[in-house]
Amino acid sequence: MAEFVYPPVVLAAKAMFRVLDLRLRVDGAEHIPAEGGAVIACNHVSYLDFVFCGLGAQPADRLVRFMAKREIFANRIAGPLMRGMHHIPVDRAAGKESYDEAVRRLRAGEVVGVFPEATISRSFTVKGLKSGAVRMAVEANVPVVPMAVWGTHRLWTKGRPRTLTKRHLPISILVGEPMRPGADEDPEVRTKDLRVRMSGLVERVQAEYPDSPAGEEDRWWLPAHLGGTAPTPEQAAELDNRRPES
Repeated sequence: MAEFVYPPVVLAAKAMFRVLDLRLRVDGAEHIPAEGGAVIACNHVSYLDFVFCGLGAQPADRLVRFMAKREIFANRIAGPLMRGMHHIPVDRAAGKESYDEAVRRLRAGEVVGVFPEATISRSFTVKGLKSGAVRMAVEANVPVVPMAVWGTHRLWTKGRPRTLTKRHLPISILVGEPMRPGADEDPEVRTKDLRVRMSGLVERVQAEYPDSPAGEEDRWWLPAHLGGTAPTPEQAAELDNRRPES
């Protein structure tokens, strides 16, 4: 597959992050297979998570094909880039076609990125997961690699203004050990196992994050259980039901 778009986009993103002096930290990239198919399952706290999740695979020299809602592909600016980077459009009303395409890519030895929470977590904790990541890994006989990103929500998240020019911001990316669900295992049970692994990674990057709120009004980006003012998981679920993401 010719890569005329993805490498320049990666270089442009890295250049922008250098200009902003974002303090990127990637740990655990050795867990991403150097070759062969794999599903990366990442938590979701920001509209920019796919960028940083993709950067998390760069030390392993892998390009991640993300499953993203088809509306992004229809955007006159983002659409050509998404298609050029060979990401996978998802029609939420008819997801089998995109699922089958993801399995085909995995069998061909590619890395597919998935946000199994499906939507951004307003509570900044790991929501319940959809089982698609585990199911496609089983069908393609590839591992699932859990990943956590943290700090990205301080740039742009649901219900907050964008601050894309914020400088010196720490961004943490942590990759966990792969899990290989078997065809004889219950995918719902293994999805619960995946959530436990992802939650552990998120808790670790939160604990090790090298920054703290600057004051009371800045506590919005911390989850409630860490003393922040983000909604609790229960409050976040109520907000999602009231204002579902399009």
